[in-house]
Amino acid sequence: MVFLNPAVLFGLLAASIPVLIHLFNLRKLKKIEFSTLAFLKELQKNKIRKIKLKQWILLALRVLIVLFLITAFARPTLEGVAIGGTTSAAKTTAVFILDDTYSMSVVDGKGSYFNQAKGTIHELLRQLQEGDEAALVLVSSKNKEEIIPTSNLKEFSQAIDNIKISYTTGTLHSAIIKAGDILSRSKNFNKEIYLLSDFQSGSLGKENEYSDLGRLLNNKIKLYSFNYSGKEVYNIGIDDLKLNTQIFEKNKPVSFTATVTNYSKRPAQNIVISLFLNGERSAQQSVTLNEGESKIVNMEATPKHTGFVDVVAEIEDDEIMQDNKRYINMYIPKEVPLIIFTDNAKDIDFIQLALNASNESSALEITNKSLNQISSFNLSQYDAVILIPNGNIADPNRIKAYIQSGGGLLLFPGSTPNVQSFQNIAQSLNIPLPQGLSGKVNEDSNPVSFDNVEYNHPIFQNLFLKDDKRKIESPDIYAHYKITTQGRGENIITLLDGTSFLSEYKLGKGKIFLFNTSPVLSWSNFPLKSIFVPLMTKSVFYISSKDRNQNIFEAGENADINVAGGGALPIKIIRPDKSEEFIDRDKTESEYISYNKTDIAGNYHIISGDKLIEEISVNADPSESKTTYLTANEFKEYLKKINFKGRYIPVNKDENPVKIVLQSRYGSELWRYFAVIALLLALAEMTLARNTKKETGTV
Repeated sequence: MVFLNPAVLFGLLAASIPVLIHLFNLRKLKKIEFSTLAFLKELQKNKIRKIKLKQWILLALRVLIVLFLITAFARPTLEGVAIGGTTSAAKTTAVFILDDTYSMSVVDGKGSYFNQAKGTIHELLRQLQEGDEAALVLVSSKNKEEIIPTSNLKEFSQAIDNIKISYTTGTLHSAIIKAGDILSRSKNFNKEIYLLSDFQSGSLGKENEYSDLGRLLNNKIKLYSFNYSGKEVYNIGIDDLKLNTQIFEKNKPVSFTATVTNYSKRPAQNIVISLFLNGERSAQQSVTLNEGESKIVNMEATPKHTGFVDVVAEIEDDEIMQDNKRYINMYIPKEVPLIIFTDNAKDIDFIQLALNASNESSALEITNKSLNQISSFNLSQYDAVILIPNGNIADPNRIKAYIQSGGGLLLFPGSTPNVQSFQNIAQSLNIPLPQGLSGKVNEDSNPVSFDNVEYNHPIFQNLFLKDDKRKIESPDIYAHYKITTQGRGENIITLLDGTSFLSEYKLGKGKIFLFNTSPVLSWSNFPLKSIFVPLMTKSVFYISSKDRNQNIFEAGENADINVAGGGALPIKIIRPDKSEEFIDRDKTESEYISYNKTDIAGNYHIISGDKLIEEISVNADPSESKTTYLTANEFKEYLKKINFKGRYIPVNKDENPVKIVLQSRYGSELWRYFAVIALLLALAEMTLARNTKKETGTV
């Protein structure tokens, strides 16, 4: 026998109160011989003995009343014994761990694994009684809020019916910890965990995350496992979809790569992969995959519209549908807002001519401003900034913050050499400092030429008619700052003296293009070369392009969304299922909002007023595509590693779950018996006390 409220047993000390009262009431009587009553002595002796016996019985009854009453409040329970008749079974707290990840969508002869699991929960719920509690832990849930068990089993059953397969993944280990935490707060005697899953390989989580759960999952807990796997599943999944192009232009081809994997145990012949841009099929490829094989498929499509473009790669239906699509998005600007800052208007003459002469000049919206006006402009309204300083910048941190938030900077030295001021600017932007000036301005006696050009860089993509004839005529560089990347950036063009003519650096979410020579003829004849115009234009488009990978998330992951383009207007998010959610921008002044309802795979549209200002793409975790499963011994080994101290009962797929649970469930609570006995003893004590009082009076 065990007690569910053992602390109440300290009340058993109250059983000593009747004994103490009895002892205090004992009085020593003085004997006085009365000759006329001597003949009654023999008659009274027997009666007094009876009265004393009844008094001892009364004392025993009073002590027992206290003992049984206190014991009833301590809730005594028999383990492993089911008392029939009118007995009350021990109260139960049942925590159901339901695997709602998309690997449970597999269908066999009894329906989907997921629906079978929900059916089992309904069967088990019907065995719970009034006063029992139930709680639900979803494997996909990343909600850290406290889960409180409910005794409203009808409402709980309806909630089970409403649960759907989730694109979000999770681990059984995390779910078991949540279940143990719920049971640790329960006062009921029976503490049960029901784990309903397909026990997919990897679903337990990483072994280095395991910990000793012996105190949480103690010997009072029973763990029932229900494994619904067993079918050989045919599944092909798209694990990844990437944009290879980094400069997006209307009617210019964009390159994509899709990673496709055969998770089945048989070959997959001629799997067709289709690529859709804004819902229109734009490319198609077929691939054959051996058992367990992955292949990267290259595709190319031409966007026909500017603005945000939804990109979807899709394969044919199989037994797990959720991994048959992969989502990304891209942005093709109709106009690139560009602002140029300089403290010498002549320094931008050639750049201005180059950008206006370009074929893409209509896509550029150029603003020219003096360097001392930099602090008065909202830089977030511009996709790119060109900076040509001859001296120090009044507010360099403003430029730094702009780049970190995703802006692009094209940085040139001014026409007047000033190593110290250029070093100060470089230091504020966390890029390598120039080591001095090489050569002389306005002297062309010892020019330096290009040494190496990184033709695979995106700014050279589609720049040459034929890839095998890629060649750039080098300009003569008369004067330049000695700049090396020092391992902090990427060389795009280097000079014969080993310094970087053009280098790229990352800063936060933005990019910096750094030239080591001023765009004027006194430093080089670079502005006169044929490469100057396309290089300037491509550089502007490149630094203005946003890294769309920052807008791709896994289902369930928290998404930081840039809403700077929406001002203070309320934000509306249109989810892939066409449902809408509104976020009040007045609550935050940040350019980003944190959004955590990414539980559906697809493209999410972020709208401010009537304007589409941003998109994010959400994809399912490819780990759920696996069709290999844990063995019974592997799960038992896991329980050993976490030091599970309770009783583990595996339930096979073909067994009757209700029968097994009822057979192994703990026995009965006895508190009602003890309460009834205490009541009967109290009635007996009242009756006996009344009779004893009358008899004592006659004596």
